[in-house]
This record gives sequence, C-alpha cells and structure tokens, in this order.
Amino acid sequence: MEITWFYIAVFLAISDEIHSRIMWGVFADFYILLAGVIKESVASNIRLWIVHESMEAFFHFVVLSLVFLSLEIGLLAALIHMLVDIYHEISGIELNPLGHRCFHFVIESIFFIVIFAAGVPVPT
Repeated sequence: MEITWFYIAVFLAISDEIHSRIMWGVFADFYILLAGVIKESVASNIRLWIVHESMEAFFHFVVLSLVFLSLEIGLLAALIHMLVDIYHEISGIELNPLGHRCFHFVIESIFFIVIFAAGVPVPT
C-alpha cells in the first residue's frame, strides 16, 4: 500500500482547486451560461446540481486517470469526491474553505486506505 493513498488524496485536492479556479476564474461567464442552459433542460434545481456534480466528477476522473495512468483510480477518486460533496451538501454542514478541504481530504484518504488495504496480501 505504501503511501499511494496519500498521493491520490493530494492530487484530488489539487484537481479540485484547479477545477474551481478554472471554472469560477477563467470561464465564470461561460459556466454561468452553461448552468442556465442545463437548468432549462432539466427543469429542477436538484437535477441541475446533480449534473454539476457529475461534470465535476468527470473532470476529476480525467485528471486523476492521467496523473496515475489508471482508469480505476480516476473512477474511484471521482466517485468518492462526488459522494463527499453530496453528503456535505445534504447534511448542511457549514465549513470554511480550509475546513471543507480538510473534510474532503480526511474522508478521501480513509477511503483509499481501505481500498488499498483490502488488496494487500496478509502474511500467513
């Protein structure tokens, strides 16, 4: 297992920051217009939010798959990140940006520790 779980969690955090800075910094106007188009297509705020989270998960899937050259790691990282975002939103937990990042990092790290620990052979 070594510390691969740590590298995945770090790159997932970096990927999230890159996504935020690109979408809300560089392409903010486009992102707002895209949200309006999607909102008209899905006709509800909850569906719009799920589409947004899915698009963000796809971004993380691409980035982590390229960084680790593994579709499995990309898929697992995208899914756990999306689940943490969904839980965070549904639970109503109010966190500052650093607390939000720490929350993601801890949950995602534990997830990958468990995943990699399950694949480690036990000495007999």
